[in-house]
Amino acid sequence: MIKTLNLLKLLSLFLLLNCLTGCWDQIEIDKRAYVLGIGIDKSKDKGFIKVSYLISNPEVGSIQQGGGAANEPPHEIITFEAASFISSRDIANSIIAKSITYDILDIIVISEDMARSDEFIRYIYDATKDREIRRDTKLIVTKEKASDFLKNNKPKLETRLHEYFELILDNTNDIGLTTASQLNVFFRITEADADLFLAIYATTKEAEQPKDNGDKFDLIAGEMKIEGQTNKTQVLGSAVFKEGKMIGTLTGTETRLVQMLNKTMQNSTYYTSFPDPFDKEYRLAVRLKEKDKPKIVVDVSRPSPKIDATIPIAAEVLTDHSMVNYAEDVEKRNELREILEKDLEESFGKLIKKTKEEFKAQPFGFSLPARKSFMTIQQWEQYDWMKSYPNATVDVNVEITLGEFGRQAELPSQHNIKD
Repeated sequence: MIKTLNLLKLLSLFLLLNCLTGCWDQIEIDKRAYVLGIGIDKSKDKGFIKVSYLISNPEVGSIQQGGGAANEPPHEIITFEAASFISSRDIANSIIAKSITYDILDIIVISEDMARSDEFIRYIYDATKDREIRRDTKLIVTKEKASDFLKNNKPKLETRLHEYFELILDNTNDIGLTTASQLNVFFRITEADADLFLAIYATTKEAEQPKDNGDKFDLIAGEMKIEGQTNKTQVLGSAVFKEGKMIGTLTGTETRLVQMLNKTMQNSTYYTSFPDPFDKEYRLAVRLKEKDKPKIVVDVSRPSPKIDATIPIAAEVLTDHSMVNYAEDVEKRNELREILEKDLEESFGKLIKKTKEEFKAQPFGFSLPARKSFMTIQQWEQYDWMKSYPNATVDVNVEITLGEFGRQAELPSQHNIKD
């Protein structure tokens, strides 16, 4: 009798396991519409926004792709009005046959007009209510409408639009021309109310007078002069947010400087150029890499904080068009190092002045070491870092270590070449 009961229990257990592994609520991949990008624009009607969806077709380019799917487009873009981009899914399903999902949402595109409005903070916080929206979703601010930005993107080499965005955003972040700009960082900085948040700045509209600035990146998206047949999109610089609202922009060069001075951001390798100190007709191509995180010391013992920052940088001179043999000439090498340090320190000084006078706040993360000097949250809040920073004294010291000077250190004389 006992054996029979045990056998029945075992059979019941197997039956329950079959129920747990059921797939009655499973939806096949070809029955879902995967939203890879959301665009948010202002609406003429109060309480509404214009929502754009960049929807991927998972069948295009797949191994199982049949003859019928070969003629399907790789993506679809739709725009409509909604009360939020959470409830907009049901509206979209009245147009799109497949079930809308945010499972692999990668970018949220906001028009500059919307980002500068007081309404933006109300709608972007809807993202905290939906579990499908990942916190590493990237924020992009566009000069034009978000819907136009999505429609105008027509990359030549990438069939799938989401692959193009993934590649260009990763690459521009790696070289420091934009920031990671993640949704969770936006929420954290906004709620802390002490620092500025930097979002990716992009556009498909070229400026009326684009600038031919060589390999200098003192530009924002749209200002770079490009010729040829390629996608119109430019991803360059940052949109600056203060207390959840866009208040200005930083150029590509300024964005790089912010990342070099901010301890919470990645250490990247940057290729840039400096005027040749020994021949003004040429510029030196230099590779800069932070040797270590910057050392930040913040003194809050007085109403106006004092900030001392030291940035250790390894520099490699890659070109020598003025034919100066830096490897052999120690005096000129030391002079070059001092000139590069001074140039960078002046650039940091201009940027810090801009943040103090124009933004009245900073994106360098200085508030993090400053917090450690306060015993309680109440003391920190009473100090009011956001209002104290514009009167701060900030000193940035750049320490450059020169590395190799290329594969061929000694260059031939021009006279010998001509002879």
